[in-house]
Amino acid sequence: MSKIVQEVIAANDKYVASFTKGSLPLPPDRKFAIVTCMDARIDPAKALGLKEGDAHVIRNAGGRAKEALRSVIISQQLLGTTEVIVIHHTDCGMLTFTDNQLHGILKDKFNTDVSVDFLPFSDLESSVKEDVDLIKNSGVVDKSVNATGWVYEVETGKIRSVV
Repeated sequence: MSKIVQEVIAANDKYVASFTKGSLPLPPDRKFAIVTCMDARIDPAKALGLKEGDAHVIRNAGGRAKEALRSVIISQQLLGTTEVIVIHHTDCGMLTFTDNQLHGILKDKFNTDVSVDFLPFSDLESSVKEDVDLIKNSGVVDKSVNATGWVYEVETGKIRSVV
């Protein structure tokens, strides 16, 4: 067992010793979902004042709505959320490559062609607008759902409105 896994198990044992959240209801109490990046520098709970049970937090590389849409639909249609907050961030790795570059790396390393769209972007604010637009116009998320877009500044911890 790796050192990391051992540390994770020890931390979980400590968490379990004082765990009191087992009776939280399935739908999020504050009825919203967040779509944000998986970047380890972002702690949505701390940055946005969340506690367990408040909101759905959907994370993926870049915080892309196209990849998160399945979760957003379930959150809204089956679990009653009425708002979606899209948060991308400064200094995002998704700004540093293109699909063709990553496909080339994978081809060189594994000698195979990959048809995955990694959803990189070259403009931070435009990517936020694109993702909010995708949610609003998906045809499978109720028009009544309020969708907004933000940028989290990893340098300061502040969020700023984009759309």
